[in-house]
Amino acid sequence: MFFVILSIIKCLILIIYVLLMVAFYTVLERKIIAYMQRRRGPNVVGPFGILQAIADALKLLVKKTIYPQSSNTLIFIIGPMVTFTLSIFAWSVIPFENEAVFANLPLGLLYLLAFSALSLYGLIMGGWGSNSKYAFFGAIRAIAQMISYEVSLGLILICIVCCSGTLNITSIVLSQNQNWFFCGHFPLFILFCISALAETNRHPFDFAEAESELVSGYNTEYGSLLFVLFFLAEYSNMILMSTLISLLFFGGWLCPITVPYLNGSLFLALKTFFIMNFFVIIRASYPRMRYDQLMEFCWKFILPLSLAWFFFTTLSLKFLNSCPPAGGPLSSFTDFQSFYNSNLIYNYNSIFTDWIGLIL
Repeated sequence: MFFVILSIIKCLILIIYVLLMVAFYTVLERKIIAYMQRRRGPNVVGPFGILQAIADALKLLVKKTIYPQSSNTLIFIIGPMVTFTLSIFAWSVIPFENEAVFANLPLGLLYLLAFSALSLYGLIMGGWGSNSKYAFFGAIRAIAQMISYEVSLGLILICIVCCSGTLNITSIVLSQNQNWFFCGHFPLFILFCISALAETNRHPFDFAEAESELVSGYNTEYGSLLFVLFFLAEYSNMILMSTLISLLFFGGWLCPITVPYLNGSLFLALKTFFIMNFFVIIRASYPRMRYDQLMEFCWKFILPLSLAWFFFTTLSLKFLNSCPPAGGPLSSFTDFQSFYNSNLIYNYNSIFTDWIGLIL
């Protein structure tokens, strides 16, 4: 019973943490874009306008939800819920420090790729359930775009796995104790940033929400709470990708020098903060591409470069005899997996026993 209560508390903390990050990230984004365009940005609600996101959320929550007359109401409602739920579940394998993770899965990267692929269903349900041509075309664009860039994203992650020898995110971070992967895989870092922007439908690759063409795309017919769920999922995925870049390429919570009053989780937060600002600056600097240019850019530029770097990485590790052991340089993958499975079975047995005791 204690394990169940502890899991519920962890889930609530994780959800509140993600929601607060999204709220203040939207204000930060509007402030940076306003500064680059020489205007004020949000400055009315709260000191320096930092409570503007909370005011916007309250305004949307109290608005009445309007359903299109010809829409499929059930699918129309479930679509945003699926997208938001999957975006929250993806955070469960993100370590904020050594052993500070909700679920330290041995296949953490594979888990992230799986949930990234599943998020397509929420978008297509929203576009199809709306029964609008604009929403449907936006959903189709999002699906084609995300599937295309997931191929290159997978090849990039395979290169990282080849160098670390594990799919566990904590072990990948600890394998960068001597050198960050950013130093040896700088071209890979650039490709990963581009693929992350396209994967999360962010500017200049926001074709699923192109206002000039599709009137906001797959969420055209959405408002109030259902629109908030789509909005939270998009920004949550953006922050997730920024955190993942910090973990995979910049050593996560590892610091090359000792800095007083700067622990591991705070150092990871600073790295993620700078990457998030970088994505906002890109949004304010570059115009939107054409959709055919986006797909051509993926299949004729990003994918060949990712594949070439994958062969270069594997051949270099083979000829230099530098292949890491299975499970990374820290622990055997088999031992780690058996330890995890035994603990998982023990926890499930404990939960089952507690619930039987409560029922009886």
